[in-house]
Amino acid sequence: MNPNNDINALIRRYNVAAPRYTSYPTVPYWDVQTWDRARWSAHVQARFRDSAEQGISLYVHLPFCERLCTYCGCHTRITKNHGVEAPYVDAVLGEWRLYRRLFGATPVRVNELHLGGGTPTFFAPQQLRRLVAGLLEGCEVLSGAALSFEAHPANTTAAHLETLFDLGFRRLSLGIQDFDPQVQEIINRKQTVADVQRVVETARGVGYRSINFDLIYGLPLQTLASVRDTVEKALSMRPERIAFYSYAHVPWMKPGQRRYTEADLPSGKAKLDLYHLGKQLIGQCGYYDVGMDHFVLPGDTLWEATVAGKLHRNFMGYTDRYTPLLIGLGVSSIGDAWTAFAQNEKKLEAYLAMVKAGEFPVVKGHVLSEGDLTVRQHILDLMCRGTTVLDGSSERSAAIRERLGPLLADNLAVLEGPRLKATALGRSFIRNICMAFDERLHDNRPVEPIFSKAV
Repeated sequence: MNPNNDINALIRRYNVAAPRYTSYPTVPYWDVQTWDRARWSAHVQARFRDSAEQGISLYVHLPFCERLCTYCGCHTRITKNHGVEAPYVDAVLGEWRLYRRLFGATPVRVNELHLGGGTPTFFAPQQLRRLVAGLLEGCEVLSGAALSFEAHPANTTAAHLETLFDLGFRRLSLGIQDFDPQVQEIINRKQTVADVQRVVETARGVGYRSINFDLIYGLPLQTLASVRDTVEKALSMRPERIAFYSYAHVPWMKPGQRRYTEADLPSGKAKLDLYHLGKQLIGQCGYYDVGMDHFVLPGDTLWEATVAGKLHRNFMGYTDRYTPLLIGLGVSSIGDAWTAFAQNEKKLEAYLAMVKAGEFPVVKGHVLSEGDLTVRQHILDLMCRGTTVLDGSSERSAAIRERLGPLLADNLAVLEGPRLKATALGRSFIRNICMAFDERLHDNRPVEPIFSKAV
């Protein structure tokens, strides 16, 4: 059979709506009826007691952007009014004080701090300094702690880079997505190659050790030629990490994506060809494939974690370390106590009001059952290591093996005794493999679309 016909058949079979599995259960399947703030607080306190050795992780969501990038699936607030900065920093620090009270007199050891968005570099350097200094006041920052932030190349200044470096940040992630002018125009994301080069050169001069580029394939109007050009320009700057993401088309959730239609999008084999081209170019330049859609140079801590079998995935994406407790601060942020999740209020004004009233701004969550924890570990192992060990002969295990049948027949995965491994081809369909373990999804198939397509 023609190989192209083979891959087309696989795409037709597996290009279904699939979660990205930054958590299990995925947010649409959280059992909010068995959750409340008191239970979340109890799980946080219990997990904090377990964090003495590893420390905790902090994620801060900074939602503001000056313009709407139409491809974006994040929770954002579009404004050019920079008067919003100070009240928001006040609120995040106020929320953190609520958690500090839960921890009591026990010292807080920070192992990871990430500023995401939105656009963290929307904030003035002095506001970022006030935010980070306030978060870390009275805390012990562990040796080797990972402090990182996301940045827009077009508005990141030397002052941003120097201020955050002075506070301990050594990692920087630049949202590039695509360099093609036509693609940038339709997704309303503007930055030049010169903008990126300026930030990279300045960051390296300041002392940053790890720079990540976010690139996206499957965007409207992309072609093989334009993706090749974007990837080659990115590779010429030699970032330590490249995240080559699949575009998630979810216009029912993000109306900005209705600026274009499905006819503008590469799909099916055309989209997979973009990925394979990018992956080939990146691999030829000495980068190694880790996790899903991530590539790193040898020597980067994400590579070292992969080699050591310690790669981890959470709501911040892939990380080189595991911490028992992740506290999410800011509007829409999600916290993870391993045995429970909680998400903050998504509406900015309501979030601000709740913190001002001295209330935890968490509004929904999920307490994981024993079954959830088992499935979570399987999916985490697959997403981070491409392999997992199946359980024995339980009824659940039999159902999983049955669902894996077509994937095994199509050589997307292989079973070696109880060990399941994704094949080289199967890594492009890793979300489908994970779905075989997703009990909640199989027990309650969604009627309305809630996830993007797997390919």
